Amino acid sequence: MKHVMTTLCYIEKDDCYLMLHRVKKENDLNKDKWIGVGGKFEENETPEECLLREVKEETGLTLTSYRLQGVITFISDEWGSEYMFLYTADAYEGQLREDRMQNCEEGILTWVPKADMEKLNLWEGDKIFFRLMETEDRFFSLKLCYKGDKLVESKCEFPTNFR
Repeated sequence: MKHVMTTLCYIEKDDCYLMLHRVKKENDLNKDKWIGVGGKFEENETPEECLLREVKEETGLTLTSYRLQGVITFISDEWGSEYMFLYTADAYEGQLREDRMQNCEEGILTWVPKADMEKLNLWEGDKIFFRLMETEDRFFSLKLCYKGDKLVESKCEFPTNFR
């Protein structure tokens, strides 16, 4: 089975994250969930190239300061496996395109206060990596195993040789 490789970015501004409410695509495994912006690698892309391209496509913004927070390994009995490079960004150029706020192909973009994140319809595993991003100032590797929509296992490691 082929593994999917993706990036996901949480853009920060005024103690908020830019979130995408996935309500538009049919047959979307993230249907009705709130996630960051990102997507699948194109052929021969690095994680950073994928990150920058996907953010530009979905928001119209060009990131100027971003940080790799961790690598998430998703295992699912329904959709296979995915390796996701998780980023945060705290600076960008350009304006968030107003046409993207309501008309992004995949959903609706909204600035959400960090304090309100756990109130959203998030994947259970996403709640784990949000806590890690807020409490840990180091790179992490997180494995999340799902049966259907249910998180059945999580395992986090902090590689000591990663700087």
